[in-house]
Amino acid sequence: MPGTTAAHATDKLPDETVDAVVIGGGAAGLNGALMLARSRRSVVVIDSGTPRNAPAEGVHGLLGLDGTPPAELLRRGREEVRRYGGLVVAGDVVSARPAAPSAGGDPRFAVTLAGGGTLRARRLLVATGLRDVLPDVPGLAGHWGRGVVHCPYCHGWEVRDEPIGILAAGPASVHHALLFRQLTDDLVYFSRGTELDEGTRARLAARGVRVVDTPVTEVVTGEDGSIAGVRLSDGQVVPRRVLAVVTTLLARTEGLEELALPTRDLPGGMGRHVAGGTAGATEVPGVWVAGNATEPMAQVGASAAAGALAGAHMNADLAAADTEAALDAARRVTHA
Repeated sequence: MPGTTAAHATDKLPDETVDAVVIGGGAAGLNGALMLARSRRSVVVIDSGTPRNAPAEGVHGLLGLDGTPPAELLRRGREEVRRYGGLVVAGDVVSARPAAPSAGGDPRFAVTLAGGGTLRARRLLVATGLRDVLPDVPGLAGHWGRGVVHCPYCHGWEVRDEPIGILAAGPASVHHALLFRQLTDDLVYFSRGTELDEGTRARLAARGVRVVDTPVTEVVTGEDGSIAGVRLSDGQVVPRRVLAVVTTLLARTEGLEELALPTRDLPGGMGRHVAGGTAGATEVPGVWVAGNATEPMAQVGASAAAGALAGAHMNADLAAADTEAALDAARRVTHA
């Protein structure tokens, strides 16, 4: 459930083939573009303006930048990419596909935007992030990113000591509960029909976690607009101020179907991600992936680091291709 950031300045699409197109203007994409631009590569970032963390008040756990609003962090990132000659274009990718390679076999791609513009690139970095799918509980979605949280490391400190409820969605929710128990003494586990064996119930009880097996019917909003509690099927309302949920994590791959990127299911039915190898290289020659699209649990710092690593490996791959092209040209001159 990504939010939308305010519109920002957009650069003009170049006419020539660029070294790299980065699809996604979040931390992973911008840091990948930064590494490429600093290596004097021509790079264009396509930014849809819908980052996953847009509803959050601040980025947390990022050394030196803890608490920075997400929009401000991305603004700085775009500025840094442009400082080294990179371009940032606001838009949605509707098609990314392989194109005819160069005469020497170097990969080429065509990237088409919703407005009709098309980019040609030698390499692609997919940094589209993911979509959080919330449990289907009435009243829940309206509190996403505020009273409804998913990550104890991203939001935990901010909700410490509050009455927190865990809306179970599967086996991973038990681990979720143990992490949030570190942050509050008042924790209720709403099982929502999920199975809990006796050993698990004993562990939760030992940590002072109350388990509620009565079905949940809705999240109740208080007069102040925040969460007031959870209504059960018997009519009882369990007062809560914060709800923690394990979301289904789905990589955002709309418009990328023609790339035939390999995807894999996450354990426990938690979602689906793009499969990446060393430094984010995929099975598709010329395509890398970084950030939450391939590492759904990565926070901003880890996503940015992955983007930087992918960008460096892309530059190395381009350098090797440039060298082979130069060698072929020299041989042709020699034999002319």
